[in-house]
Amino acid sequence: MTTGSPVHAFADDALGDLDATGVAAAIRGGEVSAREAMEAAVHRAEAVQGQLNALACPDFDRALSRSNRPGAGIFAGVPTAIKDNTDSAGLPTRQGSRSFTAAPAKADSDFAKQFLSTGVISIGKTRLPEFGFSASTEYMTEEAVHNPWNTSYSPGASSGGAAALVAAGVVPIAHANDGGGSIRIPAAACGLVGLKPTRGRTVNDPADKSMPIRLIGQGVVTRSVRDTARWMAGAESYYRNPRLAPVRLVEGSGSTRLRVGVIVDSVTTTRTDDETRKSVEATAELLAGLGHHVEDAALPVGPGFVEDFGIYWGLLSFAISNGGKLMLAPDFDKSATDDLTKGLYALYRKNIAKTPRVLRRLRQLQQAYLDMFQKYDVVLSPTVAHTTPELGYLSPAQPFDELFDKLITYTSFTPLNNVTGGPAVSLPLHQSTAGLPLASHFSADLGDERTLLELAFELEQAQPWRRIQDW
Repeated sequence: MTTGSPVHAFADDALGDLDATGVAAAIRGGEVSAREAMEAAVHRAEAVQGQLNALACPDFDRALSRSNRPGAGIFAGVPTAIKDNTDSAGLPTRQGSRSFTAAPAKADSDFAKQFLSTGVISIGKTRLPEFGFSASTEYMTEEAVHNPWNTSYSPGASSGGAAALVAAGVVPIAHANDGGGSIRIPAAACGLVGLKPTRGRTVNDPADKSMPIRLIGQGVVTRSVRDTARWMAGAESYYRNPRLAPVRLVEGSGSTRLRVGVIVDSVTTTRTDDETRKSVEATAELLAGLGHHVEDAALPVGPGFVEDFGIYWGLLSFAISNGGKLMLAPDFDKSATDDLTKGLYALYRKNIAKTPRVLRRLRQLQQAYLDMFQKYDVVLSPTVAHTTPELGYLSPAQPFDELFDKLITYTSFTPLNNVTGGPAVSLPLHQSTAGLPLASHFSADLGDERTLLELAFELEQAQPWRRIQDW
């Protein structure tokens, strides 16, 4: 075990230790200006970038200029950052890859417009692993993104850069997206709230809509439940899917006592590690003590899900590798992709004939997911199957078969929500013996983010999570 002190940028400045809701209120009330808040964010980013490596493309000058005339919105003037797989006008979208040269985007993506409609102002783009395929923000030859709680450890992925910035206090809220756990896993690693919304809850970017199964959920990582809840309300004021019940603004705990099913081990053959297991059991005891009905639940999927999701994961690499010149840039070179991308491509090539059956089985899982919520209001599980690994454990430079087995085991709980479209939230309710956050994962029925947010408020109040600045 490697030990070390956290790296953070919290200071006695315009941002202080406020969350996004607090910063927005301070700007609205005239206690600080949006310019002062942005100057603090830029200074903080510069202070920790050398240690965390979380920013892919700083945009400080434009952020400072925009902060002179902040717009409207629930978070008007609050500094943020956008993940580098989403177009932000004037900045390249590099997708964490060296396989192509990204030109500056001509316009904000459809989702970026929704995100920015809440009034946030971006300081730049955050780092992700190549094409978001890994669960750790690491590279073949470049410096990894480091976890602010201990820089020897992974910040998770694929929204690892976003999570590192928010956990370290650079910005109070940042864009994240999730195709297999990429909001929830870095939130778990970095001690944040990470909500993956129901499929279709937010505006889809074209790439999201083109998938045979639309895995990607767009959202944010934050340090407080109220920030996530207010962001959902702000996003919903820009666009509300008429096929889903509205979430509206959630401001506190619900009064209904919930039926909670508990799943401790995943569909893989690997047992959840002892620390993680004990943390989920402790969360179950906490829920029972709060008056919720808690009982063991059965997995809604069989072991075939692991192979099917792995093949679909490979299909995404196959699509990028073969279509990169059209999708990304004319100079895209698939031979310059990392070994994880190449390995996933080869995996799919070997299993390409199974595609129709894999897609059919994955689509059929939604009914099994829905059936689970005939019996339960919420399902509790680990976010990941073991404690946060040290950097290098999930490096793309290792043999593909070894890395793939590790990724399948580590991320075994989160992909079901992406395949079925169900909402889920990761909450950092515990701490590992290494001093890093240890999260619990809560899933709900399609469209029921409100129940998740109300429960998250209750748990945050009952057992506040540790703050990095109080180390």
